[in-house]
Amino acid sequence: MSGPQTGTGTGTGTDELLIVGAGGFARETAQAVRDAAAADAAHGRAPRWRLAGHLDDDPALHGRNVDGVPVLGGCDRVHELPAARVVVCVGSPRDQAVRARLVRRLGLPESRYATVVHPTAVVSGSSVLGAGSVLLAHCVLTAAVRVGAHVAVMPHVVLTHDDTVGDFATLASGVRLGGGVRLGRGAYVGAGSLVREYAQVGAWSLTGMGSTVLADVPPGEVWAGSPARRLRAAGRPALDELARDAARAAGGGGHAGGKGHAGAAGREDGTGPQPEARMPDARTPHTPVPDTRMGSPVI
Repeated sequence: MSGPQTGTGTGTGTDELLIVGAGGFARETAQAVRDAAAADAAHGRAPRWRLAGHLDDDPALHGRNVDGVPVLGGCDRVHELPAARVVVCVGSPRDQAVRARLVRRLGLPESRYATVVHPTAVVSGSSVLGAGSVLLAHCVLTAAVRVGAHVAVMPHVVLTHDDTVGDFATLASGVRLGGGVRLGRGAYVGAGSLVREYAQVGAWSLTGMGSTVLADVPPGEVWAGSPARRLRAAGRPALDELARDAARAAGGGGHAGGKGHAGAAGREDGTGPQPEARMPDARTPHTPVPDTRMGSPVI
C-alpha cells in the first residue's frame, strides 16, 4: 500500500467509475456509489463518482442492465476508457485468489484505482485505506487501522486500533477484529468471525462463518469453529498464490502487488505487469506474516 486514499474522487469534480465484475459484491459496490451520490446531493456537493457501468467477462451479460447499471463489455475494456477510475469487485471463498489474478491481468497503474467508502462507514483520521479497496455500509475503523489495496470490507465490520489488513483480503459481514490483529495478503475472514487481539490470520488463509479465532492461523489453511481449529489446507488457487508470493520474495520481488515470481517477468498467462501495492510497516508487537486474502468458506 503506497499511501492514504479516501472515498472521494480527485477533489476537482466528479470522476467516472467502472466496476469490474457484475456479481453480488459488484452490485453492492454500485449501491454504495449511489448512496454516496445521494449523501453528496443532500449536502449540496457534487457527487464523488458517476457510475459509468460494470465490466464482466460473461458475454451473456453484455448489453444488459444489472440493477439499472449497464454492463459495457468484458473486463479488458478498462483499457478503452482510460479516463475512468476502476474498482475490481470480484471474489469467491471457493477461489479467494480471483481478485488478485484479475488485477494482475489488467495491469493498471495504481492511480487508476478508486477507493469506495459507503457514506455510513466511519474511518478515523489516523487510518489508511489502499487503492482499489471498498468499505460497505456501517463499517468502523477506529484508530491507526491500515487497510491494504483491493480489500473488500463488507457491512458492519469493525476494525479496532492498530489492525493491519493485507492486500486482497476480504472481511465478510459482521467481522470483528480485536486490537493489533494482522490479516495477511489474501486472507478471507468469514461472516460473523471474531479475531482475538494481536492474533494473526496468515496469507491466503480462510476462516469459517462464525469462527472465534483465539490463536494464530498459519498461511494457506482453513480454520473454523469456536474456538477455531484447523480443518484442512486452503484450496489450490490460494496455495498457488502463496507459492507465487514465496517465489517473489525469494527472488527479491518484494511486496504485495509487485512483479511476478522469477521467470514470470511480472506476467500471468501473458497479461500485463502487476501494479505495485505496498503495505506499510505494522505497528503491532508481532512479527509480520505474509499478507492474506478473501472471505467465508463453504464448509
